[in-house]
Amino acid sequence: MLTQRKFHFLINPISGGGQGKIVFDFLPEIMRSMAFEEQEWKSEFSIYENFEEQVKEALKNSECVIAVGGDGTATAVFNVLLQHKELRNVKIGLIPLGTGNDLARTLNLYEALVSRGLLYIVRKLVVAETRNLDLWKINGKYAMANYFSAGIDARIAHDFNQDRAKGKISGKSVLKNKLHYVKRFFADKDYRLESGELRITDISGSKKSYTLANNRTVIVGNIPSFAGGSNPFGKSDMADSVLEVLNVKSIRSFLKALSIIGPGNSVIKAQKIEIDLKNDEFVQIDGEDFSGKLKMPINIEFGGMVQMLHL
Repeated sequence: MLTQRKFHFLINPISGGGQGKIVFDFLPEIMRSMAFEEQEWKSEFSIYENFEEQVKEALKNSECVIAVGGDGTATAVFNVLLQHKELRNVKIGLIPLGTGNDLARTLNLYEALVSRGLLYIVRKLVVAETRNLDLWKINGKYAMANYFSAGIDARIAHDFNQDRAKGKISGKSVLKNKLHYVKRFFADKDYRLESGELRITDISGSKKSYTLANNRTVIVGNIPSFAGGSNPFGKSDMADSVLEVLNVKSIRSFLKALSIIGPGNSVIKAQKIEIDLKNDEFVQIDGEDFSGKLKMPINIEFGGMVQMLHL
């Protein structure tokens, strides 16, 4: 049996244009400077084909697992926690290297890394307090920590990932990724949901239905950050077992939701959600493209809580 480690760093080597490799190289020096012995911590690169087993091993043998990468890296950890309740006593930390970094923004980790650097954020994480974070399960299988959406924004994310896979995005920097997102927005700005229905159970237990036909998108949020730092949800709490839902009918409303102005009183509070769309609709979970992977209708329900390190 392995000795219980204090920290296990799971590093996505390609996140942030390869910044994960830099983090890996610098961690030994940083951990030594804080008097951690070699057996007290471990770092390794994530391997796509074996990531679930890596996460399980890290969670079983560590007090804290730190995901180094983007929102997708963190969600892969949450997927394991969703299926294994016995591992939820492990603390989860983030070193945000992705494009959106919405959960890290909510936990005050993104700004700390950008403004103060890697040494600062690692030193802070090893002594940080925890906050509870709601985990939601989608179709009983996939974890959602940040948000779910279907429509124009999911179409943009899908096309962005397709362009990246085809080598159409020049360079690997976060800034260039964001600029390409803007380019995709103008290419996809006319996209609409052809059909669909949103069915929710609100916080009072009442059931309500809304049509999605001809709308631009439907966004379901768990945290007060979306698409790289906007907050279309108004006042929200990451640990209240409540989701914020935004049914966006026009491109103007979509742009308003992404601005500092926000949507005002149009946010619906829900404790359970069912969304029925055409099978090939564009959908995303926590910024990751899930188009064609989810059976209809899509069910979103509470899946438990995890402990997140925050500053």
